[in-house]
Amino acid sequence: MTAIDSGTMPIGQAFDRMPFTRRHVLIALALFIAFVIESWEQLALVYVSGDLGAELGIDEAGVGVVLSAVAFGMIPGVLVWGPVADRLGRRPTAFWSLLAYGIVALASAFAPNAAVLVGLRVASGLALAGVYTITFPFFLELLPTRHRGRAAVYLSIGWPIGMLAAIGASVTLGDLGWHVVVIASAAAGLWAFAIRAWVPESPYWLAGQGRQEEARAVLRTLGSPDAEATFTVARGRAGRPLDLFKGGLARITVVMLALNFVFNWGYWGLQTWLPTLLQEKGLTLSASLGFAALSALMMIPGYVSASLLTGRFGRKKVFLMYVVAAALGGLWFATAESMTGLYLGNFVLSFFSLGAWGVWNTWNGEFYPTALRGTGYSWATAAQLVATTVAPSAVGALLANATGFTATMLIINAFMVVTALLAVPLPETEGRELE
Repeated sequence: MTAIDSGTMPIGQAFDRMPFTRRHVLIALALFIAFVIESWEQLALVYVSGDLGAELGIDEAGVGVVLSAVAFGMIPGVLVWGPVADRLGRRPTAFWSLLAYGIVALASAFAPNAAVLVGLRVASGLALAGVYTITFPFFLELLPTRHRGRAAVYLSIGWPIGMLAAIGASVTLGDLGWHVVVIASAAAGLWAFAIRAWVPESPYWLAGQGRQEEARAVLRTLGSPDAEATFTVARGRAGRPLDLFKGGLARITVVMLALNFVFNWGYWGLQTWLPTLLQEKGLTLSASLGFAALSALMMIPGYVSASLLTGRFGRKKVFLMYVVAAALGGLWFATAESMTGLYLGNFVLSFFSLGAWGVWNTWNGEFYPTALRGTGYSWATAAQLVATTVAPSAVGALLANATGFTATMLIINAFMVVTALLAVPLPETEGRELE
C-alpha cells in the first residue's frame, strides 16, 4: 500500500516499509550515549564508595544511603517527567532533563558533608529521571517496525558500557577522590546538545498533537515511503496516569509494575554489593573490580544474542528463556565452591540477565498507545527505582547481620524466579505496530 492509495493511514503503518537509514544510526548513537550516561551515574560511586565513606566519615549503611539517593530522587522524577513527555514532547524532555542533571551533578561534587551530598544526589536524580524515562520509548517511536526489537536491544548495551566506564573511572580517577569522578559525571550533561541536534521529535507524538506537517517532515528524514499520507492515531488523553488502570490496560499495568520491581531488585541487589560480596569470598578490591569488569563484558554478547533471537521467536519466549537461564546461573554463583565456579556462575548470570533486560527494555515500551507511552514507561521505571532504592539497604542489612554470601545470593536469586512467573500473562508485541 502506498501513501497515494491510502490517503489516510494509522501512523504506525508509516514505519512498516521504512528502511533503516544513516539517520537512524545517528539517532541510535545519540540515545545510546544517553543510556551510557544513565548507567554511569548510577554505578560510578559504587566503585569509589570506600573513599567516599572514609572522607565523609560514614559507615556502610551511610554509604548505602548515598548510593541510593539518585534512585530516590528519580522515583518522583519519573512520575513527573513521563506525563511531561506525553504532553510536551519526547525531545524537549530528553534535552532539558540531561542538561539539568549535569548542572546539579556538578554542584554535588563540592558537597561539604554527607547530608548535602545526599540532598544534591536526590536533586540530580529528579533531573536525570526525564531522559532515563524517555530514552527507550523515544527510540522505539523512530524505528522501522521490523527493526524495532533488534535495534532497541542493542541500545541496552549502553548499560554495560556505562558500567565499564564507571569501573575505568574508579581505576584511573579513584586516587584523585570521589569528587573527580562526580565532576566527570557532570560533564556528561553536555551530551544534551547532541540529542537536540541529532534526534528529531517522535512522529507518533507529533501526529497525536495534530501537527501533521511536522510529522511528515520527520518521516521524510527517516526515509518512510508513506511520509505524504494523513496520519491517524489512537485517541486518548495524553499523560493521564489513571488511564493506565482503566479497561484492558489495568491488568497489564499491575503485572508490569510488579515485574519491574522484582526484576530490578534481583539485579540491583547484586550489582550494588558485588565488590563487597566478592571480598567475602577472598578477592581483593582490585580483583573484585576486575571480576565486575569481566561480568560487564559478558553482558554484551548476552544483549547481542537476545537481539538476534527476539525478531525470530518474539519478546516473551526469549525473555522467559533468558530469565530462567539467569536464575540457574545465579544458583551456580551462589553455591560455587571454587574460584572457577564463581566466575563461570556469574558469567552465566550476567550473560542471560542482561540479555533479558535488553528484551524487557523494548517489550516494556510497547504495551501502551502513544498518548500513554511515556506515562506508562515512567511508572515502570518508578517500580524499578523503588527496587533500586530498597535493594542496596536490604542487602546491606543482610551483610551487616552476617547472613553470608550464599544465603544472600539465594535471596537475591529468588527475585529472578518470580520475574519469570510474572512475565507469563503479558502480551507478545513482536512485529506489531506501536499504535
